Amino acid sequence: MFYFGMLAIAVGLGLPIAVLSAAMGQAKVGASAMEGIARQPEASGKIQLSMMIALGFIESLVIYALLMFFFLQGRLPATADILRAISR
Repeated sequence: MFYFGMLAIAVGLGLPIAVLSAAMGQAKVGASAMEGIARQPEASGKIQLSMMIALGFIESLVIYALLMFFFLQGRLPATADILRAISR
């Protein structure tokens, strides 16, 4: 029963934590790119390319977290099974 409780917590908290962390990372990447472009406008093409690659990596981690969320959610037992186990 403890396993299913920890699994439910992981499913419920894992994705929001991953999304919030990615949002903060994307904001930092965007802000740094804007600062770099403001300081060196002639290098804007290279900065934008690097920014897009970094944003792609960050977003791929969120998609991976979403995939793990769906895999773990499938491992959770049905509510009826949980209630039956508790009532014993």
